[in-house]
Amino acid sequence: MDKQLYTVIIYSENLAGVLNQVTAEFTRRQMNIETLNVSSSSIDGVHRYTLSLWSDEQTINKVVKRLEKKIDVLRASYYTEDEIFVQEVALYKISTPKLLENRQISKIIRHNHARVIEINSTYTVVELTGMTEGILKLYKEFVAEQCVLQFVKSGHIAVTRDVVEHLTEQLFDEDARRRR
Repeated sequence: MDKQLYTVIIYSENLAGVLNQVTAEFTRRQMNIETLNVSSSSIDGVHRYTLSLWSDEQTINKVVKRLEKKIDVLRASYYTEDEIFVQEVALYKISTPKLLENRQISKIIRHNHARVIEINSTYTVVELTGMTEGILKLYKEFVAEQCVLQFVKSGHIAVTRDVVEHLTEQLFDEDARRRR
């Protein structure tokens, strides 16, 4: 079966151990998680897990159905790249002395539409938001200039192409009822 990159979005209550339960479902099937991002959602007490991984549709469908059966999981869905908007954020710490002595590094920053967010006498922190390919391209260009001190990138952050996230709407209604 053909594998493709899927993004799985899971909503759960903010409880200890849920992340372990989620990752265990993928581990059981020896599925490697490419990226993982966990954050609070717009609803109090609800967290959102965004994972990306390579799979075939039959397998990812089974895993997501199993995840939805877990008590602490409110909803789990999977998406292909054309069903969501995805971005990543990267931070590059580069050598300020090398930046000042090599004009090519400044050109690289501008050409890639990155932005400088901190500069001091020893290092400069550069930020880039975009797709994985562009983030890694900038990293390779910095490496070629031998100026990289540190590099980190986030996992996928994603929103669906649907107008409204149906679970969010449902939970907002429940949250409003509880507050009355």
